[in-house]
Amino acid sequence: MANAPLLSLLIWLPMLGGVLALLAGNTRPQLARWIALATSMVVLLLSIPLITTFDRGNAAMQFLELHNWIPAYDIRYALGADGISVALIGLTTLTTVLVLIGAWGSIDTRVSQYVAAFLILEGLMIGVFAAMDAMLFYVFFEAMLIPMFIIIGVWGGPRRVYASIKFFLYTFLGSVFMLVGIIYLYLKGGSWQLADMAALPLTMKEQAWLFFAFLAAFSVKVPMFPVHTWLPDAHVEAPTGGSVVLAAIMLKIGGYGFLRFTLPIVPDAGHEYAWVVIALSLIAILYIGLVALVQDDMKKLIAYSSISHMGFVTLGTFIAFSLVRDTGNLDAARLGLQGAMVQMISHGFISGAMFSCVGVLYDRMHSRMIRDYGGVANVMPWFAMFMVFFGMSNAGLPGTSGFIGEFMVILASFQQHPLLAFAGATTLIVGAAYTLWLVKRVIFGEVGNAHVAELEDINPREWIVLGVFAIGVLALGVYPKPLTDLMEPSIAQLASQLAASKL
Repeated sequence: MANAPLLSLLIWLPMLGGVLALLAGNTRPQLARWIALATSMVVLLLSIPLITTFDRGNAAMQFLELHNWIPAYDIRYALGADGISVALIGLTTLTTVLVLIGAWGSIDTRVSQYVAAFLILEGLMIGVFAAMDAMLFYVFFEAMLIPMFIIIGVWGGPRRVYASIKFFLYTFLGSVFMLVGIIYLYLKGGSWQLADMAALPLTMKEQAWLFFAFLAAFSVKVPMFPVHTWLPDAHVEAPTGGSVVLAAIMLKIGGYGFLRFTLPIVPDAGHEYAWVVIALSLIAILYIGLVALVQDDMKKLIAYSSISHMGFVTLGTFIAFSLVRDTGNLDAARLGLQGAMVQMISHGFISGAMFSCVGVLYDRMHSRMIRDYGGVANVMPWFAMFMVFFGMSNAGLPGTSGFIGEFMVILASFQQHPLLAFAGATTLIVGAAYTLWLVKRVIFGEVGNAHVAELEDINPREWIVLGVFAIGVLALGVYPKPLTDLMEPSIAQLASQLAASKL
C-alpha cells in the first residue's frame, strides 16, 4: 500500500460501488444491498492503513497526490491528509458501513438508488477532507449536497420536499460566498492551493471580507445560530440513515472548513472578529439547548441538541485566536483546538447513535413523538441499555466521549475568561435536563400503551450498529490519547499560524 493512491481509492471506490449498485436495479434489492455493504467494508479496510501508516510526529500533509486537472487555470487534482483529515476520514468510512447495515431491513423502496446515494456521498465527503486545492474542495463541497438532497427528498417524511429544498438552498447559497472568496485569492496569488493561500499576504480589509465570506459558507454547515433552522426540518424528514450521516459527518465539514480556510488564511481578521463567532457559539449552546428542552419529537430534540453541542466546536476553534494574540497562551489555544476536534469526533459517534436509536423505535412504531412511548425498558431491555448509555453520553457524563471534548473547550475558555467557561458549562445542566427527560419519558415507567407492549427487542443487525457506536463512545471517553496524538502536530501548526500576523 506504500505507493498506492490511497486517498483516490477512498474517494472513487465508493462512487464506483454506487454505480454498480444502481446497475443492480430496483428489481434486485438484495444484490444492491450486498454490493453496497461489500464496497463500504472494502473502503473501511482501506482507511485502516491510512491511520496505521500515518506519521504521527509530522504536521505536513501525507499520502500526497498531485495531477493537473484544468491546466488553463492551474486547477489541480491535489490530495493530502494530516491528522485532522485522517480522523474525519476514518469516522466517515465507519459511519457509512453502520448506516448501510442499519438500513438493511428498513428501506424497501428504490433500494439500489438509496444505497448508491450513500456510497456516492461517502466518496464526496472523503474528497472534502482530502482536497488540498481550493477549487477541488469547492467541487466536492457542493457535489455532496446532491445525494443528501435526493436522500431527504425521495425517502423522507411527509414534508420531505420542503425540507430538502430548504437544506439545499441554505447550504448552497452560503457556499457561494466561499466561491467568491477563493476566486479572489486565486486572482491575487495565482494559485488554488490551500497552502499557497495561507502564505499569501493580505491587508486587514481583504481579510475582513474573506473572513465573513468563509463564515457565511461554514456557519450554515455547522450549523451556527441564526442559520440553523434548516437542520431540524432536514433531520425530522430524513430517513434514519440520512439523519445519521448528516449529524455524524456533514455537520463536521463546517468545522473542518474553519480549520482549513479561516484560521490559516485570515488570522488577523479571525482575531478581530472572533468575538462574533464566540457570541454566536454561546447563544447556540444556551438558547438552542433550551429550545431542545421543549420538543415533543425525538428527532427534533436530538437535532437541536446537535446544534447546541456543535457550538463547542466553534467556541473551541475561535477562542484560540484570543488565547494566542491577547494572552500569548499557545498551550491553551492548542487545548481549545484539540477540544473542538475531539468534540467533532465524539459528536459523530453520539449523534449517530442517538438517531439510530430513534430509527429502531420508528421502524417498530412508525412514530417519533415522545408521548407515544413510555416504559420501553420493560419490553426492550437491551435497547433501553443502549439508549440510556447514549443519553448519558449526550449529557456529558465523565467516562464517555461526550465529556472529553466539552471539558477541554471549557478549560481553554476558562483561561481566556471565567465567564466564557461558565456560560459554556451551562450546557452540561441544560443537556442533562433535555436528555434525561427524553430518556425518562420514553424508556422508564409503566408500559405506555398496547403498541409499546408489543415491541420486540433489538435484532442482531441493530446490535451491531448500536454496539459499534457504544464502543466508540466508551473508548474515546476512557482513553482519548490515540486520537489527540494523531491530531496534535496539525493542531500545533494551526496554533502557530494563528500567532503569525499577515499585517
